[in-house]
Amino acid sequence: MRFCKNTIFLTTIVMFMCTLSGCAFRPFVANQVADALASTGQIEEEDVVLAREASAFYLKLSESVLRETPANLKLAEVVAAGFTQYAYAFVSFEADQLQTQDAKAAHRMRQRAGRLYHRAFVHAMTALEKTSPGFRAALNRSQSDSVLILKPEQIGVAHWAAAAWGGLISVSKDDPDKVADLPLAMELAKLAWELKPDHAVGGLTSLMGTFEAAKPGGSLTHAEKFFDLAIVQSKGQIAGPWVAKAESVALARSDQESFEKWLRQAIKVSEEHRSLENEIMRARALWLLEKVDELF
Repeated sequence: MRFCKNTIFLTTIVMFMCTLSGCAFRPFVANQVADALASTGQIEEEDVVLAREASAFYLKLSESVLRETPANLKLAEVVAAGFTQYAYAFVSFEADQLQTQDAKAAHRMRQRAGRLYHRAFVHAMTALEKTSPGFRAALNRSQSDSVLILKPEQIGVAHWAAAAWGGLISVSKDDPDKVADLPLAMELAKLAWELKPDHAVGGLTSLMGTFEAAKPGGSLTHAEKFFDLAIVQSKGQIAGPWVAKAESVALARSDQESFEKWLRQAIKVSEEHRSLENEIMRARALWLLEKVDELF
């Protein structure tokens, strides 16, 4: 989770922009702020609690600007990524932790996670539609006879649209209509991956692995290959692929030895390469290790 160094300055601009309702300068100012939010130098916060508290403000600020500039692909990527990561790290994970203690509270948390994933998905898909009119309709037809084209500059937004879509499906397993969208989410991720397999330092490849393991009739062997490639692409500095491989492959195979081995490797990576992403994955890995007796 990343936060803008000049948040106060940008907030002032946004407040000024909001006073220009109906003014000819409003679109210009909005685009300037959108570009600044998307490209201003950023710092990474390693403290998970502090990150959770600060990210909500930054997300709301970015989202308010994106609503004025829905075709800004860079800002759409930032917003979609932010809401998806917030839902996964701070809401869905809390629901998982609550499940055995308070199933009703866990259900409410998953519903909230679903709303956040959907929010991310809508922003990302809106940007794709604005920059490629008819994109969503073409995606819906892509399983049949339509040729769907993704532009290089749309890769990041497509990645997070697919990730948010997958997250929404994962917390909506009792909703057949949402689950039925899994092939479309996978197709979107595949389009982006085929254009740039190493996008997001292995993050997109890891998503491909998660989708492969989750789809009906998917191959765990192929999923494992995706995760292994993601580890290579990340130069062994990101814990996420190890956790994803443990949950998606080892757990499905009932392979407790690999499950524990891969989670310990994730913890090792997180300790050697400190970042918020790795801290979040470290917390999940530790929690999963505590639940081994329940899972196997």
